[in-house]
Amino acid sequence: MSAYTAPLADMSFVINQVADLMGVAALPGLEEATPDLVEAILEEAGKLGSEVLAPLNRVGDQQGCVLENGVVRNPDGFKEAYGKFVEGGWNGLPFDPEYGGQGLPWLVSTAVSEIWCSANMAFSLCPALTVGAIELLTTHGTRELKEYYLPRLITGEWNGTMNLTEPQAGSDLGSVRTKAWAVDPSDAAISTFSGMGACYRITGQKIFVTYGDHGLTDNIVHMVLARVAGGPDGVKGLSLFLVPKVLPGAGGSLGKRNDIRNVSLEHKLGIHASPTLVLSYGDDGGAIGFLIGEEQRGIEYIFTMMNNARLGIGLEGVGIAERAYQHARAYAAERLQGRNVENPGGGSVTIDHHPDVRRMLLSMKARTEAMRALAYFSGSCLDKARRLPDPEDRLEQQALVDLLIPVVKAWSTDTGIDVANTGIQVHGGMGYIEETGAAQYLRDARIAAIYEGTNGIQALDLVGRKVARDEGRTVLALAATIKALDKKLATVSGDHNMAVIRGRLRTGVEALNHATRWLVETYPVNVAAVTAGAVYYLHLLGTVTGGWLMARAALAAEAGLAAGEGDLDFLRAKLVTARFYADHQLVGAAALATAFMEGGEIVATSGPELV
Repeated sequence: MSAYTAPLADMSFVINQVADLMGVAALPGLEEATPDLVEAILEEAGKLGSEVLAPLNRVGDQQGCVLENGVVRNPDGFKEAYGKFVEGGWNGLPFDPEYGGQGLPWLVSTAVSEIWCSANMAFSLCPALTVGAIELLTTHGTRELKEYYLPRLITGEWNGTMNLTEPQAGSDLGSVRTKAWAVDPSDAAISTFSGMGACYRITGQKIFVTYGDHGLTDNIVHMVLARVAGGPDGVKGLSLFLVPKVLPGAGGSLGKRNDIRNVSLEHKLGIHASPTLVLSYGDDGGAIGFLIGEEQRGIEYIFTMMNNARLGIGLEGVGIAERAYQHARAYAAERLQGRNVENPGGGSVTIDHHPDVRRMLLSMKARTEAMRALAYFSGSCLDKARRLPDPEDRLEQQALVDLLIPVVKAWSTDTGIDVANTGIQVHGGMGYIEETGAAQYLRDARIAAIYEGTNGIQALDLVGRKVARDEGRTVLALAATIKALDKKLATVSGDHNMAVIRGRLRTGVEALNHATRWLVETYPVNVAAVTAGAVYYLHLLGTVTGGWLMARAALAAEAGLAAGEGDLDFLRAKLVTARFYADHQLVGAAALATAFMEGGEIVATSGPELV
């Protein structure tokens, strides 16, 4: 397998030229996030990714996790690697210094997380869920829970999980049956930790719990959805509980094991080194859990964690695409096969000389760069949504974050799967053989379009809650911003590549505007027609927004070339990928709009018996 090297040049370029690091560093509390500091952080993260995590990627895939006598065993090297991750303070980058975090921008944390996803996706899932648990607890937890759990979660000393799914309750969380009932405060069984807040007993079974048990940390903090007796049916009756693997002991120490049992370990298509558990709560009377916030508001609270997780999962699409691209690029540069079509009388050449192989490699590279730009841009918007001085400006940025999160999650993971699949194709028959390593990226990538809400659900959320509900105001404002770039592109229209990019982007944003207006008009009267083609609209928004960000990158590259500043080879390559994206991806915007507006009719009017 080829080695992984973090694409630091492109990461830094996108952070500075596309995602507006300067603007983020001007926000209150983020003044120390200078370009030099960010570059140093990325370099150190790149070293951990390439030297420690990436070599374990294949090991983890082959060994997997094992459940022995109720205990999960991790693959060789993972515990030591996690120790180095914790030692480096990587888990705490964006979090509050009051609890041990470093207070850095989410933009920076987003870029660093991409490195973990590329180097070892199975490993990255452990800190990714912990980040979500920290966000949830920070936003909704009591002071006592924060003081005890946040410092240990932020360091990574403990990890967090999300327990939602049950055998009968997948995407339909209203069907959750796990039960909870309050414990009398005078009960001697809870005397050691009575200061933590309202205690409950929890019984039930949860499935698909990522890192539900393992040997990397001394404690695991489960966030569990359960139903308190007497509450309403459906999602409105759900409450959220913090249920630790090990209960608090005297003086802040660890106490006894909670009433949680490992039932089984799932055998999965990919991410073999990530332990996915079936957990049973309360076999011996009820696991102890601490109420998060108020009863019957669990679904509201868990979405804080889920939205964070969805941004992180979008990064998995970026990361796995980058790793698959590097693997395919290295193979294509070494594999001798066939003769150059421009010199058929010559000898054998490496396959990257063949136009179709170059097309595949450029497709992998350009789409990965567009996904990266969208993820980093979203991270930048998140920083602004939390720290801009003006409340109206914060609301505007938050609306943009809310709009883009389902796109980052679904468009990036769908694209990541396709990029990994193309990587196999570049390898030819060797890509179908496990020993070359290309197949692992596709197997690992496949889950990202499924968990934390399938990509179809992301599309429904986009067209319903994010677009129709606000009558398209946020997406139309974004489209207006995209359209405004045309003036800048016109200033360099003498350059043929830039002229092509400008024309493709203009056509793409027109398609987005047209589809959005149709959505807003149609949703109230024919919701089935809109939802039947919702995935096409999501891909349209991702494709056009990605094209806009690639056009901005091309403008910055062109300016650098004109001034003779920077890595000129890198800048020329950036222009190539921006032009390729415009020619091969943006041109599909009109077709996506047509499929969305016209393709839903046949689906909506055809019953299950015709499928």
